[in-house]
Amino acid sequence: MHQSLTAEHGVGYTYRKRLARTKNPDELLLMRGIKQMLDPNGLMNPGKIFLPAEPA
Repeated sequence: MHQSLTAEHGVGYTYRKRLARTKNPDELLLMRGIKQMLDPNGLMNPGKIFLPAEPA
C-alpha cells in the first residue's frame, strides 16, 4: 500500500522519523530543496520535519 504524509496542522513531529522509511533519498532531497528555496533562513516551522543538523 502506498502511503504519503498528511498536510494537517501539527504532524511534523509525529512523522519526522517515519519520513525516512516512507520516502526514498531522492524524494527527501527534493523536499529539503523545496523547503530551502521557500524558506532560506529556516524561519517557517524550524525543526518540524527536517532538523537543521540533518545532512541535506
